[in-house]
Amino acid sequence: MFSSVLSGGVHGIDSYLVCVEADIAEGMPMFELVGYLGSEVREARERVRTALRNAGFLMPVKRVTVYLSPANIKKRGTGFDLPVAVSILIAMEKLKQES
Repeated sequence: MFSSVLSGGVHGIDSYLVCVEADIAEGMPMFELVGYLGSEVREARERVRTALRNAGFLMPVKRVTVYLSPANIKKRGTGFDLPVAVSILIAMEKLKQES
């Protein structure tokens, strides 16, 4: 299962588009965030997992990989929590990609 969500980030006073892609595959259960990430974004794993659980969704017992691109810009802050959660819900088929 795969999903892609378009988000954005801020670099100085400039903004840029960020593509958040989630893939759920067979394999050892884990939740991994990939890309050029600041520590706040890496910590999103626990915030997203907790938010989904509190909203009534359980993370699948599969390999969940979320990639934030472009890879050449460091992503900082907690503003990516929602796009990460939405991309996972789409990959879990709890939301439609069109929405």
